[in-house]
Amino acid sequence: MVEFEMLRKTVVAVALAASAALGGCASIGAPEKEGQLAAAGFVRLQADTPQKAAKLQALPQNTITYAQRKNGSVYIYADAAGCNCAYVGNAAAYQQYQQLRAANNIAQMQETTALLNAEAANDWGGAWGPLVPGWY
Repeated sequence: MVEFEMLRKTVVAVALAASAALGGCASIGAPEKEGQLAAAGFVRLQADTPQKAAKLQALPQNTITYAQRKNGSVYIYADAAGCNCAYVGNAAAYQQYQQLRAANNIAQMQETTALLNAEAANDWGGAWGPLVPGWY
């Protein structure tokens, strides 16, 4: 029974570590990303006409792309399937978005580390046998 419990805790710890490692590689969910874009200063433009919807569909979806326009360079995040909108920002907004994203990744890594440390602390007595009062 003790071996099964140790195996279960090890599997949980490995799963948490793997999800933390892969979390930086995988794209974050659209609602979270759209919230970060809005917080960074990107403007949400709704595709409310057939012409705008066609232009939105032509853009790469769920990724930030760089485009040169008459007024200067812009960064565009298109989400036709989710919100049927595009988030458009300038270079300053894109830089702010990158900073928010980095801060979010650090916070997620700290949370995962805390969970792994708590899991390890719960298993302290397993390898050493039962904790006996006075046996320090």
